[in-house]
Amino acid sequence: MYKTFSELKKELRKDSKGLKNVKVALLGDTATQFLNVALKGTAISEGINLEIFEADFGQISRQILDPSSEYYEFNADYTIIFESSHKLLGQYYKSYNSESVFAENKISYIDELYRTIQSRIKSRVIYCNFPGINNQVFGNFSSKVESSFVFQQNKLNYLLSAELAIKNDDFFIADLLSIQNKWGRDFMFSPNIYINTEMVLSLDVLPVIAHHMVSIISSLEGKFKKCLILDLDNTTWGGIIGDDGLEKIQIGSLGIGKAFTEFQYWVKALQKRGIILAVCSKNDEDKAKEPFEKHPDMVLKLDDIAVFVANWENKADNIRKIQQILNIGFDSMVFLDDNPFERNLVRENLPEVCVPELPEDPAEYLEYLYSLNLFETASFSENDTERTKQYQVEAQRTIALESFTNVEDFLESMNMVSDVQPFNNFSKPRVSQLTQRSNQFNLRTIRYTEQDVDHLINSENHFTMSFTLEDKYGDNGLICVIVMERKDTETLFIDTWLMSCRVLKRGMEDFTLNTIVEAARNNGYKYVVGEYIPTAKNQMVADHYERLGFTMQNDRWILAVDDYKYKNVYINNKL
Repeated sequence: MYKTFSELKKELRKDSKGLKNVKVALLGDTATQFLNVALKGTAISEGINLEIFEADFGQISRQILDPSSEYYEFNADYTIIFESSHKLLGQYYKSYNSESVFAENKISYIDELYRTIQSRIKSRVIYCNFPGINNQVFGNFSSKVESSFVFQQNKLNYLLSAELAIKNDDFFIADLLSIQNKWGRDFMFSPNIYINTEMVLSLDVLPVIAHHMVSIISSLEGKFKKCLILDLDNTTWGGIIGDDGLEKIQIGSLGIGKAFTEFQYWVKALQKRGIILAVCSKNDEDKAKEPFEKHPDMVLKLDDIAVFVANWENKADNIRKIQQILNIGFDSMVFLDDNPFERNLVRENLPEVCVPELPEDPAEYLEYLYSLNLFETASFSENDTERTKQYQVEAQRTIALESFTNVEDFLESMNMVSDVQPFNNFSKPRVSQLTQRSNQFNLRTIRYTEQDVDHLINSENHFTMSFTLEDKYGDNGLICVIVMERKDTETLFIDTWLMSCRVLKRGMEDFTLNTIVEAARNNGYKYVVGEYIPTAKNQMVADHYERLGFTMQNDRWILAVDDYKYKNVYINNKL
């Protein structure tokens, strides 16, 4: 999600006309010119134009304590003060016999700077805390030696929060310590660059630090994320509720289920903080809600969800529906989905929505999300915890209007290709697996063992087809299975039609029917007949044949091959 420093430099070439102008003073005890660039580039990406006054490094005290300084002439809205851990260590070494009170003395100095600023201008102060340096004078024993630098630095970081940030409304901390904990000291700091240039921050870490700082400014300027929209299958829990059932989805304390449980605890903590939670899932609503209501290991409950949307429409439309109910900006929404197609569909249709590129491995979800600092806030009150209930009530009052985005252009840009093959020994295991696991998009829910599939391969009375689907974002693998039985010289009966729900709304249904009709025509059949056998899980395809143009006769769906007009699709046959 982070742009490189070079990419942030390119942002500066963009026209800033129309962006909100904010004045920022940047004061540091080491070189800050590259941080200046990163801040400006990051802010433009966030829709803010920063006008920055950058003092020469080493002038923090002079600029703030001198009432006639250039700093006060600039009259900044925000003042960023960056004091480095390396200069702090130098100050500690020179403190001589006052090492045990070094942190208190430093806090008094910072407090004086803050109060001086507040007495002269109304600039909010963003102060950087101190990434750790262990100078190994005492080793691990340093935590038991009050006069050690490690002890004093840890105490100083604590006092910044306890003595300054909590007690002063306009004092905020840019948490560089947490950035170093996440990204590592070697990523953050290069000794050679520091010695030769007086820069303590690497070019690689500058976009991360700039993002954290700009996030504070953005939140204070009213631009922040307030809603988290969750996909369910393989995002909130492991597995597919419609296919696997309640007992087999993965949550709890074992295996990969642990990753989803810890993810839910994080989401629950956000909800308690006041982040609005919504669900946007391709599912039957009753199936989607079942884990929230019945699974003993679910951390999230229905009461935690402000708006719950589960249907088979495209997710961009459903996020529009959520937005209409909540009446918040798309730019305040974050959408999490494990499926690259769904992520890109939302990005194409709703570019203001933040859509993180979740890792493929659910075990990595949380660490990745931690690194993004998505939900920066500048305030918190106990009333924030009531926000979900407020939106739930509002949702009950609102009748969501169905609105569909035009996704044709997006589908065309996908460069979708399908490889259509008769069943063979290579596809046999996957075909069997799909028939065993697919419950929702499954017209007759016939199960096949590998031995059954082998029989179909060698049967003279059956046509078999397996479909893969590949697009510019990746390969979905084998996602559709068709078995057709010869009933007589004129009729082919669709014994099995099942498809992975991962590829719904891409035109795969139409592409499959085109392929079925073409096979029927090539082999001299006049009719294709389908049947829907309802189950507890396949309601989503109850009107499947009707939507595709079949006619009901004697409890079967009939399609006349000669009358069929091929449907327009954006999927090509793989050559």
